[in-house]
Amino acid sequence: ILLILGFLSTLAVIALIAVAVTQNKPLPKNIKYGIVLDAGSSHTNLYVYEWPAEKENDTGVVQQVEVCKVEGPGISGYAHATEKAGPSLAQCLRQAEEVIPSKQHQETPVYLGATAGMRLLSLENKSAADKVLSSVEKTLRSAPFNFQGARIISGQEEGAYGWITINYLLGNFKQSGWTKLLHSLKSISETSGALDLGGASTQITFVPNEDSRESPENLLYFRLYGKDYLVYTHSFLCYGKDQALQQKLAEDLQASTSTLDNSSLLDPCFHQGYQRTIDISDLFKNPCTSAKKKQFPFRQLYIQGEGDYQKCRRNIQKLFDKTHCPYSSCSFNGIYLPPLQGDFGAFSAFYFVMNFLNLTSEESPVPLDKVTSAIESFCARPWHEVKPAYHQIKEKYLSEYCFSGAYILSLLENGYEFTEKNWQRIHFLGKIGSSDAGWTLGYMLNLTNMIPAEEPALPPLSHGSYVGLMVLCSLVLVAVILFAWLLFHKPKCLQKGIV
Repeated sequence: ILLILGFLSTLAVIALIAVAVTQNKPLPKNIKYGIVLDAGSSHTNLYVYEWPAEKENDTGVVQQVEVCKVEGPGISGYAHATEKAGPSLAQCLRQAEEVIPSKQHQETPVYLGATAGMRLLSLENKSAADKVLSSVEKTLRSAPFNFQGARIISGQEEGAYGWITINYLLGNFKQSGWTKLLHSLKSISETSGALDLGGASTQITFVPNEDSRESPENLLYFRLYGKDYLVYTHSFLCYGKDQALQQKLAEDLQASTSTLDNSSLLDPCFHQGYQRTIDISDLFKNPCTSAKKKQFPFRQLYIQGEGDYQKCRRNIQKLFDKTHCPYSSCSFNGIYLPPLQGDFGAFSAFYFVMNFLNLTSEESPVPLDKVTSAIESFCARPWHEVKPAYHQIKEKYLSEYCFSGAYILSLLENGYEFTEKNWQRIHFLGKIGSSDAGWTLGYMLNLTNMIPAEEPALPPLSHGSYVGLMVLCSLVLVAVILFAWLLFHKPKCLQKGIV
């Protein structure tokens, strides 16, 4: 009897422990990965994203786990050596292979989206643009991932996906994300607007306060996390900071041809003492400036810096045509712009330039007058002082920060009509949490709506079965203990009867 009782007790204890351990062991993580390449006008970035296979409200919870900057120019820079565009991505693709578990390589989708640089190349030389994309596609297909496409995305898409990224990371679509870390970026509306500035284009996107139908081509509908959004978005091709500089130089050259001395041009947007030589053919070769092309008696233009912020601003403002507006309100060039609404996250070159100038404080945004005076002071510094102070920055980028700062203020003030009153509603963002602010995460987030949700990993037993087994094993153990107690502690009357 003792052996049987001991065996039953041991069996019941083992069963209890085995069921509890098996049922409560950590479930395997079911993580999916995706790769998006942002092929911009000046460079390409590769982003690796991950999300749980079991999605929330049909939209995956996506976060950035890796970013790799491709060496060399953007893919549009390979127009004269198209076969080199694809191989330039190889190093970053190898880096992605190391980040993503090898058993998941074949199921990991990879997308490439080319932006304004390739939009311009396609307008200028469609054959070269097609060959660049073909080279890129060949390289992406040879990688061990699931190639899904390489295409030129529209300006509207770029603006809209940037808006999705900003609001997703701020937790505006659902109460999660990085909201607790960024208390200050709160909109009176439910979402924040997005301001994106690249090398060749700029985008403005936000949810307008009024349901205006004046310009339906600038309105997009989205459904995210069970809610509908009507979003205004517009992309200005040729108004990225690099192409804006080209436009300004072309305008200045035209206006100064009668006074040009030995093909040299005094430029107020470069530091005093700075010199640069550019080929006239390069200045007028793309669609942003080709309309201004005319014959000049020289092949090269020698630019000398003047360092005059006020004059620089006046030159830049000529790029924004405010003379006509066929709608109730416009930004510039006759493009409809509803009244600005809520807070705005400004990213990409908006952030990089303002961060260089120490004007991106998130705790208390810098007032407009202080931003203006800071940029004016920077422009006034002579080149022989600026160059050694920032020796770690490439000369081309460093020399253009004065222009870029003045251009950003012109675009926001003169173009979009931000004022002293609502300036502090602009928040310059580089990262939100661990993810870069930009269009690629929004693109990935939108694409996960098309990836079927998988069944979540479940414990071996259902909750009811688990509880039932635990109760049964416990009852067996209690019964054995009670029987043993009765056996060894019998009432005296029972013991005499047995004798």
